[in-house]
Amino acid sequence: MTDRTQRRTVRLTVAQAVVTYLSRQYSVADGHRRRLVPAALGIFGHGNVAGLGQALDQLSDQLPFVQGRNEQALVHIATAYAKATKRHATLAVTASIGPGALNMVTGAGLATVNRLPVLLLPGDTYATRHQGPVLQQLQHPVEADASVNDAFRPVSRFFDRITRPEQLLTALPAAMRALTDVDTGAVVVSLPQDIQSHAYDYPAEFFAERDWPIRRPAPDGDEVATVARMLAEAEKPLIIAGGGVVYSGATEELEALADAAGIPVAETFAGKGAVQRRAWWQLGGIGLEGTPAVNVLAREADFVLTVGSRLTDFATASHSLFQNPDVRFASVNVNVHDAGRLGATGIVADARRALAALTDAVRANGTATPADWRERARALDEHWREQRAAALDSDTPFDFTSLPDDSDVVRDTDALLTQGQLIGLLQEHARSGDTIIAAAGGPPGDLQKVWDATEGRFAHLEFGFSCMGYELPAAIGVRFAEPDRSKRVVSLLGDGTFLMAPTELVTAAQERLPVTIVIPENHGYQVIHRLQMVRSGREFGNEFRYRDGGLEIGSGKPARLEGDYLQVDLVQTAAGLGARAIRATTAEEVRTALAETRDHDGPVVLVVPVIPHADLPGAGVWWDVAPAEVSERETVTQLRRAYEEGLASQRWYG
Repeated sequence: MTDRTQRRTVRLTVAQAVVTYLSRQYSVADGHRRRLVPAALGIFGHGNVAGLGQALDQLSDQLPFVQGRNEQALVHIATAYAKATKRHATLAVTASIGPGALNMVTGAGLATVNRLPVLLLPGDTYATRHQGPVLQQLQHPVEADASVNDAFRPVSRFFDRITRPEQLLTALPAAMRALTDVDTGAVVVSLPQDIQSHAYDYPAEFFAERDWPIRRPAPDGDEVATVARMLAEAEKPLIIAGGGVVYSGATEELEALADAAGIPVAETFAGKGAVQRRAWWQLGGIGLEGTPAVNVLAREADFVLTVGSRLTDFATASHSLFQNPDVRFASVNVNVHDAGRLGATGIVADARRALAALTDAVRANGTATPADWRERARALDEHWREQRAAALDSDTPFDFTSLPDDSDVVRDTDALLTQGQLIGLLQEHARSGDTIIAAAGGPPGDLQKVWDATEGRFAHLEFGFSCMGYELPAAIGVRFAEPDRSKRVVSLLGDGTFLMAPTELVTAAQERLPVTIVIPENHGYQVIHRLQMVRSGREFGNEFRYRDGGLEIGSGKPARLEGDYLQVDLVQTAAGLGARAIRATTAEEVRTALAETRDHDGPVVLVVPVIPHADLPGAGVWWDVAPAEVSERETVTQLRRAYEEGLASQRWYG
């Protein structure tokens, strides 16, 4: 301590100051106070081991450290943790300079797209420049101060590079404000390798505990009155619940509004589970992977109220879904730009507070949806539920003759179940408090369509970025946020995703985390295969097949990937990474495996062969993915013609 500046100071390195500061920051939401950044994750290299590594070692009791295997996956863990805590807390992630730092960029993009807070502390190249170019340093020909960490700028909500120790005095509070802002995302504090170890006499009060309120912006009364009036005038209203309902904890308020006026409720991917109580108006997913019942209602709706969503092209079927010529839109969102999507009348406010105010207005106005619209919703939903039950029924053998290429499938795979039937088995075993996770490929779309996320069976769907590799580390993040081991955490991910990024199984085993990884083995990127077939008519490069005859590059000999399916032992791979690994082929084997591993103290991997090309019933909507405008193949020409007919359904809403 010194009083050189007439106040108490404490001499710390930059890295020690960062760790000490983070250990004393708290979020406060609805009267609940908790650590904002309770732990750090990372992989050490020469760019952070002597600085942040030393500080995290010295202060490990204040900020525990989790060792990882892949930097991108570590950001996904932190992001999933933030989502599971409803954005009230996150984790810090550190990486070395160069490739270690760049590996985090994809994770930063995912967090920012989904408005989820993560704190990234990448190492950076030397600020002093005494050393000349160092290992893994980018040398830009005309921007001498550029480093690879500048790649974080477009995918971050906040970015700063610390080139002097005292810059932390303003940078760290700014980072905390961004983490607790209603419009949050990735927060990056770039730390040059040498600066991490430089010392400074910091004011002691800088390290006092500090609370950061997570605000709930109140709605404007005039905006509420306008939207309430639009609701009263509507004959066919529909509510679309997005992730903002979940983050705000506005489930009860949403249910109260739907009850009060009798309005059907649909959900986006991020909004899956926004409704927890079963009721006639709880209808499920909307859009490209929604239910056909919801999409019929969306076409007919004359008023659409969106709550906490960006309305991406999946939800709107590329602006082709809402076909009522008189349809009007309103939106509740904390972001003014998102509140105005589709030309909507906006309420710029917290979802919980806005929905409560709308419900009061609806009750005061005596607003009630016409009986024929309610009956229309009930009838469509009942018909869909019959289709859903049949698609999930794992005790009825699948009819292979329904497949266009069933002979190849029978020859090449031992699968007896469809992915839908596997989901039905997972649904059968799901209890209140359990969480199912999916992010890319077929699983999130199938869960959006058929998963019952009511009564505490939580669905954690990352589909804003649709990032392969999120699912497995996300299970770790959710488990960190939910330490109650009686509640199961399941990740459903395709074999393609598992082969891309399986290594955090080692982290789950190291931390003895009970997570269940379910892999429907369908031998490829089958959801893209499906899209490819409806847009080009021929499979190419999406299924996992051997190349007959081998590849001779430059020989001019044709060599397509058209052999038998690859024989890859996913069970052995998972076991080698520390998991309890099981292969189950029949419905009873899946049931037994789920029952026997529920209480396993560590990661479980369940591999289930599923029938390729056997899809759930379609959503009945169009999507703007264009086939080639010019092709020598007549099939492509016909598909292009059909696509152009679909373009006529696109609308501009304002």
